[in-house]
Amino acid sequence: MNRFLGTRPLRLLAALVPLLLFVQPSGVDARTKHVVAWTKNAQTQSDRPMRPEPPPQVTMNAWTVGLAGGLIEGAPIRLAAEIARVIDDGDNLHVLPVVTRGATENVNSLLYLRGIDAAIINSDVLDEYKGQVPDIQRRLAYVLNLFPSELHVFVRPEIQSLNDLVGKKVNFNTQGTAAAYSGPLIFSRLGLDVEKTFIPHQVALEQMRKGEMAAVVFITSKPVDAFVRGRWEPGFKFLPVPYDSKLEDYYLPAALDATDYPGLIKQGERVATVAVPTALVAYNWATNTNRFERVARFVDALFSRIDKLQAPGFDPKWKSINLAATVPGLGRFPAAQVWLDARSRAARASQ
Repeated sequence: MNRFLGTRPLRLLAALVPLLLFVQPSGVDARTKHVVAWTKNAQTQSDRPMRPEPPPQVTMNAWTVGLAGGLIEGAPIRLAAEIARVIDDGDNLHVLPVVTRGATENVNSLLYLRGIDAAIINSDVLDEYKGQVPDIQRRLAYVLNLFPSELHVFVRPEIQSLNDLVGKKVNFNTQGTAAAYSGPLIFSRLGLDVEKTFIPHQVALEQMRKGEMAAVVFITSKPVDAFVRGRWEPGFKFLPVPYDSKLEDYYLPAALDATDYPGLIKQGERVATVAVPTALVAYNWATNTNRFERVARFVDALFSRIDKLQAPGFDPKWKSINLAATVPGLGRFPAAQVWLDARSRAARASQ
């Protein structure tokens, strides 16, 4: 990365500087230490008539938080952008949403990519890291359970049960999507050995109509537009997926019904399924570090302004978010727990 600032206009400087001080999760690097040292030095010079203005690389980086979103066409990056829109506060808090390879790969970004303090992930991706990073559940902590991404197993008329899919072609969308990671993992846990394909779902759905594909697996929050607007011949349907001990470590019970898909599910009927929690997580920085303080400020701003995200003009998923909801397999980020405890005490005191 070019670190030479030169004499270019300040507008260009302002665009480039936030990228210059990104640090690795292994600790606070020399540049961040410079930020802290400069601030402390300025404080000790309070007896001077005039205090020097901090250089831009100090003010712009002191409270910058890198937030890994996901693929540019996906819901996570949109939610990350909306978070930044609401809580970004100039030099007091600078939130940078980052387009990445997808929510399922954002754990890598959080562990190894410089400058990333928080990320939106699918909780079951942690299963992949058990062998690679044995202490993964101590290195990450959740801030917020954003929303569930329901498993949709959509099949042709001749398919009557999950077992009927064994040996047949099932599409799990393109690599990098939630379906491409979580779908095969769930099928494996359920003992379903299918012929997996990873092509765009719109292509796979057309193959289903022609009888060339037995099923497609979507993992996203309901309702899915392809099933709401699409016209399907009688017999095309969603299969129920049982929630049992094989899935309870990372997944939650869920259901699809007629309010979600009136053209595919009859009134009064429910199709049992499971959901993958989509969570906002943070690197579990030590509490005495600058990076912890940044995330703590980020958490306080987000929780304090959650009502703004639930107002018209933002993704409707925000309206169903419960700040106290847990995420299977992870502990809560300490600053988030402190905020919730304080709110609980305030509520009791006002009664």
